[in-house]
Amino acid sequence: MQKNSFSSAFVLMAVLFTVCLISSNLFAAKVFALGKITLPCAVLIFPISYILNDCFTEVWGYRKARLVIWTAFAMNLFVALTAQIAVLLPAAPFWTGGEHFDFVFKMAPRILLASLLAFLAGSTFNAYVMSKMKVAQDGKSFSVRAIVSSIAGECLDSLIFMPIAFWGTPWKDLAWMMLFQVTFKVLYEIIILPVTTRVVRKLKEVEEEDVYDRDIHYNPFKIFDY
Repeated sequence: MQKNSFSSAFVLMAVLFTVCLISSNLFAAKVFALGKITLPCAVLIFPISYILNDCFTEVWGYRKARLVIWTAFAMNLFVALTAQIAVLLPAAPFWTGGEHFDFVFKMAPRILLASLLAFLAGSTFNAYVMSKMKVAQDGKSFSVRAIVSSIAGECLDSLIFMPIAFWGTPWKDLAWMMLFQVTFKVLYEIIILPVTTRVVRKLKEVEEEDVYDRDIHYNPFKIFDY
């Protein structure tokens, strides 16, 4: 396969990755409770983006994973900004859904900034750890690096998002929120890991790809170096 070619499987997974990111931001408008644990509904779908991230990095390498991450970031930013324009447009006199529409789509600039930065940093770090561990382990123990890279990425994501989004909240409360969120997401990935492993194995077989990033610059801004 040529360096700059993209298979159908890659494109479809990239689309799914982007949809997961945008959907998770919309689902975050609702918070659910399990006993004393409260979490945004985004946790139901956002971990899938990390699972897909692992697949991209494991099969196609860090370069193409980085391209997908930035593409999803750009599409999420586009949706977020156009949503703010939609919120600002005057509603028709007969339309009564304005309050509910605004509740879902109106994002405070601080929340938007926190969400975008956290995703970009967390996903990129996840891909970086996954890539480095694959080379260090000579391709063995996929399950270990999938979990470790997700913990690293999710922790960085929460460390960026929580303090910015909930500035003014006591640090103790923030710490518990971050712990619950990271724990839930990582457990989510562990539970679905057998499926992820089979998908990765099948992709390598069908795509005839198994990239090792032995000669690469990990600059996160070299978007078109793929």
